[in-house]
Amino acid sequence: MFILRSLWLFFLDFLETIVVSLAIFAVVYIFLFQPHQVDGQSMMPNFQNGEYILTDKISYRLHTPNRGDVVVFHSPQDERVDFIKRILAVPGDTIKVSGGYVYLNGITLQEDYINDPGAVLSGRFLREGAEIEVPLGQYFVMGDNRNHSSDSREWGFVTTAQIV
Repeated sequence: MFILRSLWLFFLDFLETIVVSLAIFAVVYIFLFQPHQVDGQSMMPNFQNGEYILTDKISYRLHTPNRGDVVVFHSPQDERVDFIKRILAVPGDTIKVSGGYVYLNGITLQEDYINDPGAVLSGRFLREGAEIEVPLGQYFVMGDNRNHSSDSREWGFVTTAQIV
């Protein structure tokens, strides 16, 4: 009888530990952090295909994203798909691509985190030489591997609501 009681208490203690651990994991996953896998080459050389990153889900609820931040957001074409890109322009900024370079507020953007500066192509949304202003509540994003990235040059701005 004593052995059965000891086994039952051990089982209950073990079950309690599992339930508490799962509850803590669920709270952390839902409200604080979420893993994302890099899919593709658009953020190379800084993030490699297949790498995992941990997304902080609380920071952008407390303050707005800044220029240079790397963000995870829901794709404008399919919100079930997440993209990882760098914010180049914030609300009120002007941005253009001309002669292979990105211009932010009329000044050539200095980007030491990309491999091929001077080889940036325009897209369907941001045409060569056209300057656009980023509207309130929206951001202009690009992948670090500029010529292998589907980003704001093609499909436009990312809204605050799309950022994870």
